[in-house]
Amino acid sequence: MINFASDYIAGAHPEVLKRLVETNLENLTGYGTDEYCKEASEKIKDTLKNPDAEVFFVAGGTQTNQLVISTMLDNFAGVISPATGHINVHEAGAIEYSGHKVLALPSENGKIKAETIDSYVTEFFKDDSFEHMVIPGMVYISFPTEYGTLYSKKELSDIYSVCQKHGLTLFIDGARLAYGLEGEGNDVSIEDLSKLCDIFYIGGTKCGTLLGEAVVFTHKNAPKRFVTLTKQHGAMLAKGRVMGVQFDALFTDNLYSKIGKFAIDKAKYLKEMVQRKGYKLFVNSPTNQQFIIVSNKKLKELEKEVIFSVWEKYDDNNTVIRFATSWSTTDEDLKTLESLL
Repeated sequence: MINFASDYIAGAHPEVLKRLVETNLENLTGYGTDEYCKEASEKIKDTLKNPDAEVFFVAGGTQTNQLVISTMLDNFAGVISPATGHINVHEAGAIEYSGHKVLALPSENGKIKAETIDSYVTEFFKDDSFEHMVIPGMVYISFPTEYGTLYSKKELSDIYSVCQKHGLTLFIDGARLAYGLEGEGNDVSIEDLSKLCDIFYIGGTKCGTLLGEAVVFTHKNAPKRFVTLTKQHGAMLAKGRVMGVQFDALFTDNLYSKIGKFAIDKAKYLKEMVQRKGYKLFVNSPTNQQFIIVSNKKLKELEKEVIFSVWEKYDDNNTVIRFATSWSTTDEDLKTLESLL
């Protein structure tokens, strides 16, 4: 079987694994206080060109989303999300479990528009009984989105302006950030991202590490005692070094960018290949996730030889499936997929 199910199906990128092995016998302090976590944090801030950034390492994406949202919101507030947003669809109610409602708004190809947010919040506060309702306190978006699409720099700027206008915190989920930054036609740099939101995270789990995400508070705005809050939420690793070593490797010699570009090159080949074979794209994704429309009959045939994600029903006879490339995608697997298609 060949596997295109997701971008975290393999272990760690060889360079990352090499550093883990090289540092394995070093005796280091715990809970992210080791020299590698400190060094990785400094490298990230240097890359962002943002000395005011505060960087923390968390084990996984769902932990990160819940931790950030629950500690940044007032206890009576909710978080605005695209209807297709990860926190609204694929996190088992983790945000609601923390006591905060996800306020899902209409989206197009995974993206929410600034005017949609503006209109919702404006109309919300026109209601005389708004104090009896869940008050919007944050906007959550992903870069890339769940459909592999990207916000332009202008779109992000517009959304951030609306957030600032209404006093909302903007939080960007960067689980697949490496693939977004290297996506075709992307005009947003990681430096831009640091200026166009209040919090974002740099995905490691889906971008070459065994585990781990780097949370960035962009202007010294981390919640008070965030380390204590991380521990309280059960999101702290005693062996924080594991994340420090890995992110230190990712931000040495542009490895993070190289990982992103490699996956994008493979995705570009995959996209061109499925179109040559006569299949239609469900969404024109410029990143590592490619969404293809296949007949239900073909889906059953492919399932015998290929692992992929069944995304959603297209119509009674066709289904949308997703292929994801990553740093571990091989030319051999792509050629096998081509023959099967």
